[in-house]
Amino acid sequence: MTAAYDAPRPGEAIEGPRFAVTRETIRDFCDGSLDYNPLHLDDDFMRGRFGKTEFGGVIMHGMTNFGLITRMLTDWLYPRGGVHRRLETRWLAPVRPGDCIQPHAVVAAEKTTARSRWVSLDIEVRNQRGEQVARGEALVEFPPPAE
Repeated sequence: MTAAYDAPRPGEAIEGPRFAVTRETIRDFCDGSLDYNPLHLDDDFMRGRFGKTEFGGVIMHGMTNFGLITRMLTDWLYPRGGVHRRLETRWLAPVRPGDCIQPHAVVAAEKTTARSRWVSLDIEVRNQRGEQVARGEALVEFPPPAE
């Protein structure tokens, strides 16, 4: 095994970049994704009720969390020769303009097979108040040892 692979061990923590959410960053994501849902743009629309849910104003795209998590994983994996294989996430709370969010991960397990070396990670995104706004898990792969 390479030293790069030997580094990730269960319990190892990874921090991603902080991201300040503004109306401009939300609009930028609308433009980049072509998703102009009024959830992200129209305060009057968002003051309404959605069944039992009441948002009170526009919210950030959940996929922004996904992008930040992906960046965190890529920043951690690329120097080690790893590849991001799977990411599952669940949005837990809305993120609004004025919030600052940050993804975190913890290595949950590792497994070596005949063809690869795998690491699973528990993922979360928290806001500036420490509230969890998203959680999930990722699976990453490292190349097999050189023979």
